Order: sequence, then C-alpha cells, then structure tokens
Amino acid sequence: MSTWYRKVLYDVNTTWPDKPRDPLLVVRVGEQRLYLFKGGLPMKDYPVSTSRFGVGNEDGSFKTPLGVHQVRRRIGEEAPMGTIFRGRRNTGEVARILTGNGERSPDDNITSRILWLDGLEEGVNRGGDVDSFQRFIYIHGTDEEGLIGTPVSEGCVRMTNRDVIELFDQVPEGTLVMIVE
Repeated sequence: MSTWYRKVLYDVNTTWPDKPRDPLLVVRVGEQRLYLFKGGLPMKDYPVSTSRFGVGNEDGSFKTPLGVHQVRRRIGEEAPMGTIFRGRRNTGEVARILTGNGERSPDDNITSRILWLDGLEEGVNRGGDVDSFQRFIYIHGTDEEGLIGTPVSEGCVRMTNRDVIELFDQVPEGTLVMIVE
C-alpha cells in the first residue's frame, strides 16, 4: 500500500476537526477495498464490493456515493452470522452463503450486520436528492460472498459476513467513513 492515506488523513483532519477520527474507515472504490485506520495508521484492509453502476450520489442511481460519511446506525449486534435483514429488521432467517465465483442469489440479501451511513457534505451526499442516509446506503454482509472484490452492489458496500462482523465490533456510531474513487 502506498502512502495515499496521508492525504486522506490530512483532508479529514483539516476538513472535519470536530469529528472523532479514531477509528476511521476509507473505502477505495477503484481497489474494491475498505481500510480500517486506528491511531492514524492503517490497521487492516478488507475486500469489498461497491456498485455495479459505478460512483455517484443521486437518488435512484444505484451508485455508490463518494465523500465523507459517518456511521449513523449500527444494526445486527449479536445476530448469528448470515442472518437476513429486510428493512433493517432481523427476519430470523439465516441465508445460504454462496461462495462460488459468479454465484448469484435470487434475493440479494443483506446479512449479518449493517453500518448505515449518513453523508456529511451538504449537496454532495447530504440533503435533497443526494442524501446517503435517505438512500439507505450501508456497509453490510452479503449472501453472495463469491462476488466480493468486484463491483456488483446497488450502491452499498458489501463485505463477507466474517469481515463485516469483525469490522462492526470495532466501529462505533459516529465513525467517519470516506468513500473515494
């Protein structure tokens, strides 16, 4: 990994000095990776899947929104791995996890944990027709784990179930999340 993160940290520190920055999450869409920073250093990175429609902030675009967000809600604590959520509610069902390359689920389930993102940049990812929270943009588990690492979502950031549970346990509400190209 190069030192790209120094610019990211500089931008966060100068633009959002009033927000807690530890931990910090950075999603790099071009790499299909999510980075966890603690104490200003990259501690772990995870493969992810962002939108198959690319990046963009408009409502109805099904694109992954760029910019600075924060974790506004954490959903699913203590739910069994693979638990299916609909409308952010635990259905009590556990998904069959598909790990084969290219395997698709007929239901495109949200599983295990949800970190619901709220945009912080007015007119970019907050308010009007670009509001990430109103678009229901999450970091979440998926039953299509064989597709992780390729852009296949409808705007959210997907992770494997083990990874999203591990991340969830380290990320409180209010954690800053930067989504960059």
